[in-house]
Amino acid sequence: MIKLNRTNKDISKSLPIKVMQFGGGNFLRAFVDVMIQQLNTEADFNAGVAIVKPTERGDYSALKAQDGLFTVVLDGIKNGELIAEKTIVSCIQEVIHAYNEWDAYLNLAENPDVRFIVSNTTEAGIKFNVEDQFIDEPPKEFPAKLTIWLYNRFQFFKGAVDKGCVLLPCELIEDNGAVLKNTVIAYADHWALGENFKNWIYSSNHFANTLVDRIVSGYPTDRAQEIQNEIGYEDALLVAGEYYHSWVIQGDGVVQKELPFRKTNLNVQFVTDLAPYREMKVKILNGAHTAMVPVGYLAGIRYVQEAMHNEKVSNFVETLLKEESAITLDFPEDTKLQFIADVLDRFRNPLLKHQLISISLNSTSKFVTRLLPTFKEYYLLKGVIPKRIAFGLSALIRMYSGSFDGEKIDLNDDQKTLQLFSKNWAKFNSKELNLIVLVAIILSDISIWGEDLTKYDGLTKLVTSNIESINDIGIVESLKKI
Repeated sequence: MIKLNRTNKDISKSLPIKVMQFGGGNFLRAFVDVMIQQLNTEADFNAGVAIVKPTERGDYSALKAQDGLFTVVLDGIKNGELIAEKTIVSCIQEVIHAYNEWDAYLNLAENPDVRFIVSNTTEAGIKFNVEDQFIDEPPKEFPAKLTIWLYNRFQFFKGAVDKGCVLLPCELIEDNGAVLKNTVIAYADHWALGENFKNWIYSSNHFANTLVDRIVSGYPTDRAQEIQNEIGYEDALLVAGEYYHSWVIQGDGVVQKELPFRKTNLNVQFVTDLAPYREMKVKILNGAHTAMVPVGYLAGIRYVQEAMHNEKVSNFVETLLKEESAITLDFPEDTKLQFIADVLDRFRNPLLKHQLISISLNSTSKFVTRLLPTFKEYYLLKGVIPKRIAFGLSALIRMYSGSFDGEKIDLNDDQKTLQLFSKNWAKFNSKELNLIVLVAIILSDISIWGEDLTKYDGLTKLVTSNIESINDIGIVESLKKI
């Protein structure tokens, strides 16, 4: 069987690079890149993409070996029938590793065709780090790398108004575009890049707040051979996701005019207020994922669909959404219940193999953005702790011990966060700390949660009790108690 590359598929590399993309992971490839592919096919967008590796680990060698090509398989219901739509994405023209090819990254700023910048560096990605320096090659944080790139562009084109960019961050944080812009300005101030550059950022660049929605499960391991037999070539970068998608973009008329989504059937909306869309999606869909991961994983479950077929785990998720998340949303009851039902149906998609461990990336920051606001609003409304969110938090802390039932857990989070959990769990295991002290130390750490969670009356005791129960009788039996 032939391998996927441009020679074997006779696909030329001839598109002007109009999009710079920070990250080449599963989500961006099966969401943004497949949309750009459709815009090119149906709306004559004629846009190539340069993918920038924003982190040091990994080198996108598989993507380079396939000349930037990969296949997206979208599973779901279309016109009442189960489908698996397959698309070769060929818009990737260049792959640049910021840590190994810093000069190539900066040279991209001199390309007059680049107009759009997209990113998905997770909730932890858009932040200011005072230790980042302008002379670093590169600095650590994504916004720092972006600021240097924009400054190079500003200088090369002498502040030309038409050489600014449209930025479409996909990170799941509130007002992601505004936060990214403010972080860029913070770096401009930190490095004294001048008022002219800052004015160019404000006047010539468009930072749009966005909200993305598609469940992307990644490489479809259990049916990869079947798919490759069907398509007739080997693809090491097969990526599967659900057919359902939504991209809500809050931006000025320039953004809508330059992105011709209206010429396609893609579910992309341009709105003046993103807030209600974001709150519903984050609290229900993303909140469900974040609560499900540690509970399901500690129950021995490895996929979302499996979790939805486990009565205790699925009941836990559904009840959390209906009895805790929903009451904090200002929508009609039938609207909330329908959205919950739709989300749960999406989780049950029989073709979607979404690994819990892949969703667990940066689980602590995801808890802060996806579940903590609901926790706090519920606490204010009811005067008591939402016990299912608290149970999810308990399972998260237990999962971050790094092992369960003799099995090592492949955690992926900020290194300082992982070190803090590891250090304190080691002290617990060596009996330097008892469990309630361990829990209090972790819950009170502002660097993890953004605030001291021990201030919520009874939370430390409840989390301790939950973890004791998980250790003694396991997750499933513990779920019965709540």
